[in-house]
Amino acid sequence: MRIAYLDCFSGISGDMFLGALVDAGVPIELLDKTIAALDIGARLEMSKVSRSGITATKVDVYAGGEKDLPREVYWERRDEAEKHSHPNDHSHGGEHEHDHEGHSSRAGAPAPHGHAHSHGQLSESARTGVSAPHVHGRGLKEIREIIRKAAISEGAKQAATAIFEALGTAEAKIHNTEIEEIHFHEVGAVDAMVDIVCAAVGAEALGVDEIVCSPLNVGGGLVKCAHGEFPVPAPATLELLKGAPIYSSGVEKELVTPTGAAIVKILAKRFSPFPEMKVEKIGYGAGSRDIPGHANVLRISIGEAASRISIEHLNVSAEIISVLEANLDDLSPQVFGYVMDRLLDEGALDVFGVPVQMKKNRPGAVLTVLCKPEDAAKLTKLIFAETTTLGVRQREEQRVALARRWVTVGTKWGDVRVKIASLNGTVTNYAPEYEDCRRIAVERHVPLKDVMQEAISKYLGKS
Repeated sequence: MRIAYLDCFSGISGDMFLGALVDAGVPIELLDKTIAALDIGARLEMSKVSRSGITATKVDVYAGGEKDLPREVYWERRDEAEKHSHPNDHSHGGEHEHDHEGHSSRAGAPAPHGHAHSHGQLSESARTGVSAPHVHGRGLKEIREIIRKAAISEGAKQAATAIFEALGTAEAKIHNTEIEEIHFHEVGAVDAMVDIVCAAVGAEALGVDEIVCSPLNVGGGLVKCAHGEFPVPAPATLELLKGAPIYSSGVEKELVTPTGAAIVKILAKRFSPFPEMKVEKIGYGAGSRDIPGHANVLRISIGEAASRISIEHLNVSAEIISVLEANLDDLSPQVFGYVMDRLLDEGALDVFGVPVQMKKNRPGAVLTVLCKPEDAAKLTKLIFAETTTLGVRQREEQRVALARRWVTVGTKWGDVRVKIASLNGTVTNYAPEYEDCRRIAVERHVPLKDVMQEAISKYLGKS
């Protein structure tokens, strides 16, 4: 399985993600073509920069001919502009405040080097997690329509739309409103659409089966926004990162922006330490700010997962799964069966129990659950709620699976599905679907074994 691993030791933002993609080999011409397809008056500029000795690709977004600025530079220049405009008035309230709410930081000032990952993305609310009132701009309906009309793949359209909707959902929840009521400021929406749509197109161009993400370093300190200062991560960012592993290394800067968080939320399939893989390509995307003693970059590593390296000649699929285990010595057998059914209903790949002799010579059972890594937390919670265990063990393992397909055969009592497993094109196993056979046996009052034998006979006759 081919994977891309995002190492977010210095967080992630939209421009950092684009820089990492380009540095890893995604053609900048593809991103330029994508922006042209959007037809929103934007362009990209790419350069090579150094961040604590690491050479990385810096991608800057220009909208309306002006370069995007970091959050703190925006506020510094806005405050300075207001001071010069109103030298004898320090309140800056009322309509004057509304004139600037949610506006980009491009007030004709040149962009510095130096980066706070959050640049002029979306409205002030999307950049900080705090809504800017009385600002009119593009709503989700208009943004969806722009993306729908763009000459990009359907997969990229779906991913880009999902990222925007994730941002809108986070804001709507924070501000107790409907997602369709969220509006992204006209200029900010241009930057966000460039970051988000190019991220979707560029990720697709990697040709990987999945994107895996490290725990995210969110940074620390406070961020200034329209309604005052908020702790890092900003409210919208934290809402988007629910369920993701996050931490702070002590850097007193905002390292994960809402756009970066939304990209990870939609594009990353799971979170993991650096996986066992054969690395083929590496890319570094730079943040604007050069932080002393801290490489302000996003690293992407692309290659084959180790599970595929050793078995690729078998033409089988491989994946990482989570294994949950709990020892149970005081649970009713009826409850044990009920819990197994509940776990399967909630998405477990497989559930089984093994009888064991436990301490004090008490008979018990080991409950084992196989599941997708993203379902592990949900199923662990269910185990704690429904059983008497005081602890659940968790580990990740690789699972290799034969190619599978279904065929339907007609018996004299009705249709039955038959599952076919094969290795390198050769059938290795087949079995009638139990639930189909059981249903027919009950409805037609015939022995279950007769239905199963009839289904196998029909399958062998067809094959």
